[in-house]
Amino acid sequence: MGRKKVHSRWFNLEKFGFGVIENDRNNELKFSSKVHLRVCLEGGYHVLDESTLYISDQRPTARQLWKQPIGILEVGILGAQGLPPMKMKDSRGSTDPYCVAKYGQKWVRTRTLIDTFSPKWNEQYTWEVYDPCTVITLGVFDNCHLGGGEKGPGGRAARDTQIGKVRIRLSTLEVHKIYTNSYPLLVLNPHGVKKMGELQLAVRFTTLSLANTVYTYGQPLLPKMHYLHPFTVNQIDNLRYQAMNIVAMRLGRSEPPLRKEVVEYMLDVNSHVWSMRRSKANFFRVMSLFSSMITMGKWFIDVCNWKNHITSVLVHILFLILIWYPELILPTVFLYIFLIGLWNYRYRPRHPPHMDTKLSWAEAVHPDELDEEFDTFPTSRSHDVVRMRYDRLRSVAGRIQTVVGDIATQGERFQSLLSWRDPRATSLFLIFSFCAALVLYAVPFRVVTLVAGLYYLRHPKFRSKLPSVPSNFFKRLSARTDSLL
Repeated sequence: MGRKKVHSRWFNLEKFGFGVIENDRNNELKFSSKVHLRVCLEGGYHVLDESTLYISDQRPTARQLWKQPIGILEVGILGAQGLPPMKMKDSRGSTDPYCVAKYGQKWVRTRTLIDTFSPKWNEQYTWEVYDPCTVITLGVFDNCHLGGGEKGPGGRAARDTQIGKVRIRLSTLEVHKIYTNSYPLLVLNPHGVKKMGELQLAVRFTTLSLANTVYTYGQPLLPKMHYLHPFTVNQIDNLRYQAMNIVAMRLGRSEPPLRKEVVEYMLDVNSHVWSMRRSKANFFRVMSLFSSMITMGKWFIDVCNWKNHITSVLVHILFLILIWYPELILPTVFLYIFLIGLWNYRYRPRHPPHMDTKLSWAEAVHPDELDEEFDTFPTSRSHDVVRMRYDRLRSVAGRIQTVVGDIATQGERFQSLLSWRDPRATSLFLIFSFCAALVLYAVPFRVVTLVAGLYYLRHPKFRSKLPSVPSNFFKRLSARTDSLL
């Protein structure tokens, strides 16, 4: 473990197993061949069996490198209500529910309650917490293996059916506070999103040392070997798949066993598979990040266009004060941030967040997009359906390609300012830079800022509807798109 280099060695290839008979050992060749290997069991890494977005364990493999826990997580799995019938038993609907919780390397499973839609487990479990920025995952399943029923419809092996899942991020919990809430169990199937009932939990996060908890916020997310000798993306994917299989095999031998389909559902093993719904959800997540910036930009444009004269006058007064006393700019910015944070305290979430169907873009998803998401890999659909989906994928990828190309074009235009790709444009920019340096040396910075600010805040009567000179100059710069085939 560590940064010490592991040296390779030559190993002899020898006969092994029951094929070596005592009488043949005299005629056995002393040397067959050699193989050159470098073998290392590196315990300084953490091999992830789950996505880093929902990670619950960040410790290295070697126990010698573990630090002391910072807190205790207590979870009471009280029960569930409103569960739907998951199978037919004696010509009527039935459900045999049980709950699974996973945090770190510890998996727990409640007892299975027979034929009930409102189970009451009332079981409590505890975990040691090493990092507050982790997630505990709880899932509710229907047991399809009771009474020796190992076969499902069509003679296939029975599989425990998922009813729903809940994730709770520990950093959203206040310390020493008991949260007793009901979380909706939402599941997405080929027919759309459906609420499968509610899971009743009692959760408490207790810190052993507040100073150690705060200290962990400045520490790296993963063990340091991930940063000294990082894995490639392909290695991470392969290792995660192998780790998931190892965990599934280990839990399958426990009593009662946890089936592979349960482990895959809890670990989100198919989260990397293409989904139009997830693509839309991620796109609108990105757009929501820029919504505040867009709102500020619209507000500034309204100020410059004098939509509200009182606001524009107040902005001019504040601008003049900051120019006259430039030492107040940074304190004012940080004070404004502080006041926004205090104002948002009134709207803080009272309960840990749960699955959001609107954020997941699961309420208005097209049926064919859901069918594509639940399709097997390789696909099992007809050629016409696959051709239609391929054309749709080409259309979406074409728009993404255009956006990425536009971003690359803007970056290459910035590079072309000094690359002499366009000699006239680079000469003009160098002349402008030299003149700007002389002006900034000769004129106080306060005066330059004052003139620039008043120019941007000028009244619409003094504005032109045509693009500005810098904008026209930048759009005329050359990019490398001319060299693309």
